[in-house]
Amino acid sequence: MITLYGIPNCTTVKKARQWLADNGIDYIFHDFKKQGIDAERLQAWAAQVPLAKLVNRQGTTWRALPDEAKAAADTPDGAIALMREQTSVIKRPVLDLDGKVGVGFSEADWTERFGL
Repeated sequence: MITLYGIPNCTTVKKARQWLADNGIDYIFHDFKKQGIDAERLQAWAAQVPLAKLVNRQGTTWRALPDEAKAAADTPDGAIALMREQTSVIKRPVLDLDGKVGVGFSEADWTERFGL
């Protein structure tokens, strides 16, 4: 099963979705804005991907956060709580390919992951 997590208006998510469509790959899209994300899933992702990679510290949402919230994201529990509350700080897209999680989109990486 393939699930792509993100927000539909994100440029990188749009590129990833187009790549999947162009390659005839069926997937489920999970919209963070409409569906949110639960702590258990975030914890499962964090077991595979470093939190430093999951938390997008470059975006406008991160820059607008108070310093206390940014500091709290330095701990696993704080980072997970922040990602649940502010889904826009999750690096996008998140691809779950049969239980193996990857973050971000690179055409070359995805071509390799999908064996194309």
